[in-house]
Amino acid sequence: MSNIHSLDSAIKNAQDRLLSLQHKDGYWVFELEADCTIPAEYIMMMHYLDDIDKGLQAKIAVYLRAHQSADGSYPLFSGGEGDISCSIKVYYALKMAGDQPEQPHMACLREYILSQGGAAKANVFTRIALAIFEQLPWRGVPFIPVEIMLLPAWFPFHIDKVSYWSRTVMIPLFILCSLQAKAKNPLNIDILELFIVHPGKEMHYFPERGVLNKFFLFLDALGRKSRILVTRKMHQTAVARAQNWFTERLNGEDGLGGIFPAMVNAYQAMLLLGMPADNEHVVTARKAIDKLLVIREDEAYCQPCLSPVWDTGLALLALQETDLAATEGSRKRAYDWLKTKQLSDEPGDWRIQRPNLEGGGWAFQFENPHYPDVDDTAVVAYGMATADLPDMDESIHRATRWIVGMQAANGGYGAFDVDNTYYYLNEIPFADHGALLDPPTADVSARCVMLMAKVAQDHDEYLPAYNRCLDYIRNEQEEDGSWFGRWGTNYIYGTWSVLIALEHTEIPKNDPMYSKAVTWLKSVQHDDGGWGEGNQSYHDRSTSGQYHTSTAFQTAWATLALMAAGEHKCKEVQAGIAYLLKSQQQDGLWADNCHTSPGFPRVFYLKYHGYDKFFPLWALARYRNEKNSK
Repeated sequence: MSNIHSLDSAIKNAQDRLLSLQHKDGYWVFELEADCTIPAEYIMMMHYLDDIDKGLQAKIAVYLRAHQSADGSYPLFSGGEGDISCSIKVYYALKMAGDQPEQPHMACLREYILSQGGAAKANVFTRIALAIFEQLPWRGVPFIPVEIMLLPAWFPFHIDKVSYWSRTVMIPLFILCSLQAKAKNPLNIDILELFIVHPGKEMHYFPERGVLNKFFLFLDALGRKSRILVTRKMHQTAVARAQNWFTERLNGEDGLGGIFPAMVNAYQAMLLLGMPADNEHVVTARKAIDKLLVIREDEAYCQPCLSPVWDTGLALLALQETDLAATEGSRKRAYDWLKTKQLSDEPGDWRIQRPNLEGGGWAFQFENPHYPDVDDTAVVAYGMATADLPDMDESIHRATRWIVGMQAANGGYGAFDVDNTYYYLNEIPFADHGALLDPPTADVSARCVMLMAKVAQDHDEYLPAYNRCLDYIRNEQEEDGSWFGRWGTNYIYGTWSVLIALEHTEIPKNDPMYSKAVTWLKSVQHDDGGWGEGNQSYHDRSTSGQYHTSTAFQTAWATLALMAAGEHKCKEVQAGIAYLLKSQQQDGLWADNCHTSPGFPRVFYLKYHGYDKFFPLWALARYRNEKNSK
């Protein structure tokens, strides 16, 4: 174990480096990278519009080629297996960018796609894109008519019954599919070589997944046949309602929902409806998309969204563990910025379930007033409550009251909506990705407990929600002692989230929740002293806590969790701290080239470039403070 001087030096170097990355306005924001699907979709968008920036396209193509796996495929996360849908979009994008099918990387990619059944086996979103580019007949995509907008709220499927990200993506998509949008595709690029043709046999695009799914497939077929019953007036009313819905939520230069797929769908839907390219909404929507680009000298990619509130909230928690006095000025600027982003009486979709609840949350992005999220709100408000800075109480309690009001019936918390648990909707043909809903999860709920435990000391009105959430978390613990991580990879993240929350409660450290979690964390430590878990654990539960290498941010989660459980003196924590010290770089930071979180488990994964900057610092500082307090 390194001596205290090297520990202090490591903390100081990491702290100074993190402070140097603060924006002059007070916030932190780091790159947020996904898989190659979104960069490929950006190239496809340019060809859809016949608005091709050849220089940018060439840089994105460099990025795409660099991320190809050895077997020719493209995975959804670092070290993962190839994904046919991502691979198809990358192949199409590279072909649009000028790569030839006979080139070795393209031939290898094509071979992989054909080995998986060909392009007809892609997921729904990819098949819709292929239909728009006339590579697939429209009968090969689910029936999603814009008249869905006319369904009453009591109907089994209603737009308010799905998650925020689903509705923002789907509603402009209803227009694109109902009007059967057609890409300009100026170079007439096709990918017919990716299809396996069965002579004389209709392609079966919708494999049955069970009895309920079979029923929805029947309804899909029935809907297509009854399309002739839709009157022109009904259709026009539905289109207008869809357009009005997403126009209200366009969100300026931060875009619809603050997420790339929704932004692109809205942009293309407006143009399809005949809005001129110089229309204010159209121009602003394109600016929102282009703000997501990361352009370097030799390559470029497109982010799925921006994460300034999340990055700032977590950076502040790390700095509050390092040196309150030395970081006071920087933290005050950050909290002043965060105060300007707290929401109050703005309209938001969460009000559908809670119409009388006063606002007080934060969104994930710079601006996204219709969609504040519980997780960010709890992190920021907890940071304020522990900041040792003046003038925080109003923001803290507005946020806490909002969180209390967003509690689900089972005591837990989803990220954006209340009781978004219509699980049968995951069986509709459109939802082959299984990510349509936003149910309560242990990690988000833990953050809420952490906040309520802090502020309920002087405010008894928060105690009922606090106690119900604690019961939910207890019930969610896995048999092996871990907790599932919905928004971070995975059981290490979930267990860290819960233990740092339980630390603030009155639950004794010898409670089985603690002891079982501690035993599990120690059991999955690597021989090098670190921890690491891959996203494969979302696909295979037996791989929980396992990865081929340790990572700095997951080692930080594990050591922070163990210290929260009172284990700061144990050999596992000391080994974890030693791992962080020896893996720190000369610039004071750490390097982790892997995906850190799911956007949607088993479907979409994220790489937060801030995680290796503030989590290891947080863990080192907490260890030093525990060491010095004894």
